[in-house]
Amino acid sequence: MDEKKYNQIAEELKPKKQVFKHTLYAFLIGGAIGAIGEFFLELYQNLFSISEKDAGPIMIITLVLIAAILTGLGIYDRLGNIAGAGSFIPITGFSNAMTSCALDGKTEGLVTGVAANIFKLGGAVITFGIVASFILGGLRYVVSFFI
Repeated sequence: MDEKKYNQIAEELKPKKQVFKHTLYAFLIGGAIGAIGEFFLELYQNLFSISEKDAGPIMIITLVLIAAILTGLGIYDRLGNIAGAGSFIPITGFSNAMTSCALDGKTEGLVTGVAANIFKLGGAVITFGIVASFILGGLRYVVSFFI
């Protein structure tokens, strides 16, 4: 079989991209995560009379905890397969990544497995966050002169 015929057959059998469907799922599930966060924010402010300033971090901690539990149960990864970036962009995606690293190293022990694998990913994320903050802070500083 020549290369041209092979490429034609491969192109015909290649799965079709479903961009609209994947975008819709990412939007809906990412929006649902945001709505759940807003629910907890309102719950903490209204039911427990916590100030908005204090309720924000508590809500984030709640979402991270929920995502970590769902990752441990294998539910968040299935959600990620459906939602794509809709489940990985929010803070819950970071929680999922950290928990997954911890679970991958659990057979190696608590310190050399779990803790070491968490810091492998955490170090990269923290480094990226610091560099991005530095760049954006510098841009904001420069732009503030023109406004």
